[in-house]
Amino acid sequence: MAKLLPRSIGVAALLATLLMAGVAGADCPAAPAVHVPPPPAAPLNIDIVKRLLRDYHDKDYAADMAAVFAAAQGYVERRAGEVKSPAVVLDIDETSLSNWPNLSADDFGFIGNGRCDDLPNGPCGFDTWILQAKAEAFPPALKFFNAAKSKGVAIVFITGRRDRQRQATLWNLDQAGYQGWEKLITRPDRDDFKTARAYKSKARNDFFANGRFTLIANIGDQQSDIEQEPGVSGGKAECVFKLPNPFYFIP
Repeated sequence: MAKLLPRSIGVAALLATLLMAGVAGADCPAAPAVHVPPPPAAPLNIDIVKRLLRDYHDKDYAADMAAVFAAAQGYVERRAGEVKSPAVVLDIDETSLSNWPNLSADDFGFIGNGRCDDLPNGPCGFDTWILQAKAEAFPPALKFFNAAKSKGVAIVFITGRRDRQRQATLWNLDQAGYQGWEKLITRPDRDDFKTARAYKSKARNDFFANGRFTLIANIGDQQSDIEQEPGVSGGKAECVFKLPNPFYFIP
């Protein structure tokens, strides 16, 4: 899940890069501002970065997530009545569902396999965490979901979670309150995609190729959730909304 950034990057620049939230598209709403902590006086140190991450999560993360979803909701509610069969693509992890108990327990490291029996303490294997199906919804994400659905917007989840995790993801979405969506697309257990961006671009292209829906918005916490892979022209949203996520990076 996570990739470490070079030690030479300053803390402020590192967090500014990963926190980046935004909106893209010709007629899309302006991107909301997000909180970026000032650089510490001490030299860059992994413990300082972790402390800043926890401080950000506890103080400003919820407000920043809410600001981006509010911008998305305003656009989608307006646009829904102007196009035929509107649809929105939502990512799942750190967009619709929060993995904070797993991230915090593993101190921002990534443990793919293994037990997850001692929360809030670690270790907590990410695969086991997903199979427990107890990630909670982000309140502004669920609010957006219900508002979009009430306007007749079809919700399509495209996630990097694998097919083997599909059933647990279905249970988790349902118990978290996400009910009445159009489609859940999970990633094959084995594939030839070199990046998440390549996989998600093709998934959007394939689903929207028949022209049944008009993709008005795409929302995710990673650039790879919302960027188009070169050479893939279909499945491009009118507006893309980037949520802040300084906790990990997926290309």
